Amino acid sequence: MLSIALPKGSLQEQTLKLFAEADLPVKRSPREYTVSIDDERISAVKILRPQEIPKYVEEGYFDLGISGLDCITEAEADVVEVADMPYAKTGAGIMKMVIAVPEGSGISTAADIKPGSRVTTEFPNITRKYFARLGTDVDVFYSFGATEAKVPELMDVLVDLTETGSTLKRNRLRIVDTILESTTKLIANKNSWQDPGKRKAAEEIRTLLLGVIDARGRVLLSMNVARDKLDDVVSVLPAMKRPTVAPLYNSDYFEISTVVDKDRVNVIIPQLKEKGAEDILEQNISKIVR
Repeated sequence: MLSIALPKGSLQEQTLKLFAEADLPVKRSPREYTVSIDDERISAVKILRPQEIPKYVEEGYFDLGISGLDCITEAEADVVEVADMPYAKTGAGIMKMVIAVPEGSGISTAADIKPGSRVTTEFPNITRKYFARLGTDVDVFYSFGATEAKVPELMDVLVDLTETGSTLKRNRLRIVDTILESTTKLIANKNSWQDPGKRKAAEEIRTLLLGVIDARGRVLLSMNVARDKLDDVVSVLPAMKRPTVAPLYNSDYFEISTVVDKDRVNVIIPQLKEKGAEDILEQNISKIVR
């Protein structure tokens, strides 16, 4: 029913991992770009450059696609944003499109960049519009990769994506402004989104993918607690809503279960033990569907 374009390159590994965890594993074929998903809602899958996917989705070659907001904006693609999916090359994260200059350039802000400066970027449309808003006439050169290597010998200024800024620092480049923040998006063709059958299938796929993303970094805690210590234990539990409390059969004990952030477990478990919780169990969560 649905044709889907998945991104090649830096997003590929995390995208395939996401689909696998959503019980939609992508099966490889001898042809690198032609893959499949064994699900009746999905009829065809291709792995393509994320820069190409927004336009292909807009023009109806695919019903759904995954690409970054940066690529969607650069392509000026008229598509439906089905979901924001905050993951990047190294996991969860936001990519920033930044302007960077050599450390010793004396430039403090983008407004200090002189007219006629040579700007290298993989995002020429966004870059031209940005400098046009500043009223600075610059020469924009399209970069086919290794953008940071071109400054300062060949170019004066760089516009590129960064997750941590570490690569720019290693190349003695300094960020002077951020043009936009980009996250990964699930997008749909407008006509496909208006089709009731395709929209229902797309929404179901969205539910599975977002369920995995929501579960990342969270764990399920369950424990047994005596009646007289119940309020003390519940008082230290953060919860998505409220913890589940159920009486144990033929006992004066209750079972408590709740979802907590993984990075707080090392603090919470000792507190629970101190308040009287017993038999504390920590479990990973594969999906959270709200």
